[in-house]
Amino acid sequence: MIETALKVALKEWDVVCDALCRGEQHILLRKGGILESGGEFELEEKQFLLYPTFIHQDPASLKPPCRTAVSDIRTEPETIHFPGWASVEKIFRVPGRHPMDRLYHLHVWDTPLIDMRFNYRPQYPLYLILLRTWKFEHRPQIANAIEFAGCKSWVPLPQAIAIHGSTPVCSDKTLADIQAQIVEAFST
Repeated sequence: MIETALKVALKEWDVVCDALCRGEQHILLRKGGILESGGEFELEEKQFLLYPTFIHQDPASLKPPCRTAVSDIRTEPETIHFPGWASVEKIFRVPGRHPMDRLYHLHVWDTPLIDMRFNYRPQYPLYLILLRTWKFEHRPQIANAIEFAGCKSWVPLPQAIAIHGSTPVCSDKTLADIQAQIVEAFST
């Protein structure tokens, strides 16, 4: 069920938020922010606003054509402009480094970032999250606050942000095709 307003946001690099909202990327990789409940892995939230962050973006972690899209901003802005929102379609446990290479065309990250994701806390599995993303024609905004700062993925917002006026970035068929590619890459 799709909500009409969202009160939580997921922090992600601005360049990745833009790729998601342009339909150039439909996946995220995570080790943190995942709960194990009844033997199943799930995200804390199933629908969330995309909260662009700037200061930790690393051009060397992006494919060469995407590196120029990284802004020179070295502080987080005073106002957060949400480019869109997403809902979780499916969560896959990544079976290994080589299967992830088969999905290189589905994201903006370069090899060093993928390697870092596998090497960070290697005792824990890496998860690929397939997202259905909507973009806003007019980006809703809120004032940045000290409560939003820090290295955390999830940001509870002081008020809900209405998501009407947003449009999906891809068709159901495109998303189904991407899911099929993931299933094939992870099953061989």
